[in-house]
Amino acid sequence: MKLIAGNSNRPLAEAISTCLEIPLTRALIRRFADAEVFVEIQENVRGEDVFLLQSTSAPANDHLMELLVTIDALRRGSARRITAVIPYYGYARQDRKTGPRTPISAKLVANLLTTAGANRVLTMDLHAGQIQGFFDIPVDNLVAAPVFTKDIQAALPGGNLMVVSPDVGGVVRARAIAKRIDADLAIIDKRRERAGVSEVMNVIGDVTGRDCILIDDIVDSAGTLCNAAVALKERGARSVRAYVTHGVLSGGAVKRVSESPLDELVTTDSIQATKDVAEARNIRQLSIARLIADAVERISNERSVSSLFD
Repeated sequence: MKLIAGNSNRPLAEAISTCLEIPLTRALIRRFADAEVFVEIQENVRGEDVFLLQSTSAPANDHLMELLVTIDALRRGSARRITAVIPYYGYARQDRKTGPRTPISAKLVANLLTTAGANRVLTMDLHAGQIQGFFDIPVDNLVAAPVFTKDIQAALPGGNLMVVSPDVGGVVRARAIAKRIDADLAIIDKRRERAGVSEVMNVIGDVTGRDCILIDDIVDSAGTLCNAAVALKERGARSVRAYVTHGVLSGGAVKRVSESPLDELVTTDSIQATKDVAEARNIRQLSIARLIADAVERISNERSVSSLFD
């Protein structure tokens, strides 16, 4: 097995390498003066089972291009199998046509990865499960639920817990967490006027005196989560925490979260934390290195990945 890291999330790649006790393969990934990506794999990969670690987070286009060019370099280096390990799959929110003459970019990215030479994909908490069907190669979609469950049980032992979905579309994800921690479920009914702007309309469920836990897959502008926290506190919630897999946190999101009623926002390290995120008073990251390392090991040994979540 060989592990190769792109530039998008080097700390996570190093943590996975430590878990597996396998050093990262030496590779040069740099830019020419005109910003073209250049990749040189500096070790022999002929006949190897290679796992390429790269989130397609901001700057998404640069990191995606790095991923594609590195896959091509590995294919031309005669790697036996190339698994693209993409903890955060960028463009996942563009998984359907939202209007006339709009793209399905998640499908386009799937085509690009396959054409470049990836033999399989390992990712985490895809925004929409049907994205797996965009690929004609195997896709393993890990879930952060086991990591979140362990942290919730440690942070709120014996609490009067209420898991909350911030919208109707996230009910399945929230219900899975609620089942794991034996908690009740509430739903935020919201109206979205345009992309990135949401207005909380109603809370379905009695949250009075409860420790509320918002569950979502992506936090970008954080407007939805902050509005939901306000609504829950107004309806008598004792505390409000949010557990979100991918902390995109673009623009003024960090400031918005810091000034919100959220007691804590917990994300995974699928996206490398910026300085603002690391210094925020109420934002914390959980490591998914062990979970990904276990999945990588199972794939390499041709063992079941789904049993990780039993």
